[in-house]
Amino acid sequence: MNHPLIYLPSVDNTNTWAKEHLDRFGALGAVYSTSQTAGRGRLGRTWVNAAGQALYYSCVVHEDLVQPETLPLLSCLVTAKVLHGLYGIDCRIKWPNDLLLDGKKIVGILCEGVPDKGAWILGIGINLAQPQSYFDAAGLPNGASLLTSGVPVCAERDADVLAAGLTEPGFSAVIPRFAREGIAPFLSDYRTHCVNLGRHVSYDGGEGTALDVDTDGRLVVCDDATGERRIFTGEVSVRGVYGAV
Repeated sequence: MNHPLIYLPSVDNTNTWAKEHLDRFGALGAVYSTSQTAGRGRLGRTWVNAAGQALYYSCVVHEDLVQPETLPLLSCLVTAKVLHGLYGIDCRIKWPNDLLLDGKKIVGILCEGVPDKGAWILGIGINLAQPQSYFDAAGLPNGASLLTSGVPVCAERDADVLAAGLTEPGFSAVIPRFAREGIAPFLSDYRTHCVNLGRHVSYDGGEGTALDVDTDGRLVVCDDATGERRIFTGEVSVRGVYGAV
């Protein structure tokens, strides 16, 4: 099945544009750009624009989902698999929604719902060809691109190829089952990619060893002080990742 895939030379924010044009997508479709002037990240962070050097992509899903809160986990897994298929790289997932390559962030994900329209927006930003000077100037010591990670890349060409691959087979291949069953069928694969597991983590309210990701998408932590905790939201730092110690 062919799903709509819309390219915009520049846009304020692909998630915002998708919300304003939901009628363009049907059950599943996507919009993408290589220039996003008003990016937003998780927890209110700004995604710094890198015009012509990154992919800004939003997938629109019109489905009744049994477990929409785990969309960030699914989005990470799909993106990791598409990147592996195209470049042969093995990204790790930093729970719940960042992708790391060689310990640095190359992908950020922000999923949003549009409840009154029965729609979900899966926003994905992928660093393609920014040079190291971009991350230095932006004050992002833990950021990287495919280029700085040694992956041969042509931003304009690869943005088109990545956007197509994320849409189909990417999300189109997994959303029907995810809609019915949630994250459970994909958890084993997610755990394999998850960098948190087995490591010491810190979170708002405590710290301990990350043991698992449960069927509700929560990070299961053996807290140093209180025993087992299940974390669903908030910032989690991982020892040895992003300089956390």
